[in-house]
Amino acid sequence: MTATTVRQRRRLPLVLRNRAFGAVWLGQVLTQAAVRMFQVGVAWWLVAYAVGAGRGLASGLFMAVSTLPAVALAPVVARAVAGLSHRSVLRTAAATAGAAVLLLALVAYGSAPPAAAAYAATLVLASCQAFFDPCLTTSVPELVDDEDIEAATGFELSTQSLASLGGALLGALVVDAAGVAGLAIGCAAAYLVAALLVTTVRFRPAVVQEPQEPQDGAAAGVGTARGLREVLAGLPAIRKILLCFTAANLFTTAVFVVIPLYTKSELGGGGSTVALLEAGLGTGTLLGSITGARVPGRPTRVGAGLLAVMAAAFAVAYLVAGRFVLAGCLVVAGWCVGVIGVRFVALFQRLVPPADKPGFFAVMQAVLGASFPVASLLFGLLGDHLPARTLCLVQAAGLVPAAIALALLRGPGADGQEHGQSGAHRQSGAHRQSHPSDPSPEFVATGGER
Repeated sequence: MTATTVRQRRRLPLVLRNRAFGAVWLGQVLTQAAVRMFQVGVAWWLVAYAVGAGRGLASGLFMAVSTLPAVALAPVVARAVAGLSHRSVLRTAAATAGAAVLLLALVAYGSAPPAAAAYAATLVLASCQAFFDPCLTTSVPELVDDEDIEAATGFELSTQSLASLGGALLGALVVDAAGVAGLAIGCAAAYLVAALLVTTVRFRPAVVQEPQEPQDGAAAGVGTARGLREVLAGLPAIRKILLCFTAANLFTTAVFVVIPLYTKSELGGGGSTVALLEAGLGTGTLLGSITGARVPGRPTRVGAGLLAVMAAAFAVAYLVAGRFVLAGCLVVAGWCVGVIGVRFVALFQRLVPPADKPGFFAVMQAVLGASFPVASLLFGLLGDHLPARTLCLVQAAGLVPAAIALALLRGPGADGQEHGQSGAHRQSGAHRQSHPSDPSPEFVATGGER
């Protein structure tokens, strides 16, 4: 191959010049779009078609079941990804999810399925996705050359947002047009094609690096990983920030329960309205992830201000009922979440010692993610007793104390002081970690992988 040909190939997108990575990337697009399409579609089906009284609890329980496996299975997933063939994990996860949703399609053929079948299917899909996503991220070095790792990681993380957005757009529309059976058939096809794509790829053996002795004079704790409690003991500002965002998550993540309830009871809309609202939320989050590094200010002050802006957006949704008004409010709220993710993950990248980062981000994601099932159940129950517009006001009121607490934070770490890293490096690290891997507007999504 001539030098000119090599240069021409290097100008092609990575997914075109590396067939192995391209196939696995396409499998990622299909699985993430499918799981998001299923979640949005079934949540809308429960509210609009399947449940009369108690639709708030039904949809809230469904969203809780959809998000619980990513938190509960975190230790099992970590061991599986570390000890098993990555191709086998990816293929098995996609095939199992495809089989489960195909079974649901058979149950739903010709008549509406029992709600319990939809709950069981989403539990399987969420469990499979909990294995698929981190395994895919870990296997990138087995698919691309060393000089392409950063490009592959950026490609993968940006695709997560777009695939989730596309799936959210289709979910309610497919249910309105073809019912749960049509939704399940589409999701099953996506998963089974993804499993086939992964099967055709040959993964290269991972290169195991020899552990290096710490250099003389290295800072204590930099070369040896510590437990999360030890890390947080020396970083009180981070501990307080995590508490603030855990509290905020109880109100931001409730938006996925509120959207279908608001559409049904306040707007009298259908699947197209749900698609519009989901598009507003997803677009705002994506824009926030892209522009977050350009927002100036001390992280805690920026975060407090953005939580206040989100509260104002939810308050507007309470005051004015209109599909385009609510869509605009969700764009604003999503943008705030995206910016918060970029700024605070960058802050954690600077403050947490390198050896502690893998464990810190994994546990942080699990702790913050635990608020999603709680919020889903809480707002689902409230949705059966309060108007959907009032739920928006509850969200707004709940964000105010978190914003105040964040604004009052002081001390080392809260001001985002540098610790030996250049601005370019920090921004690069933030972008690698901050793209939402879960479609939810929650701070946990900014941790990188689901």
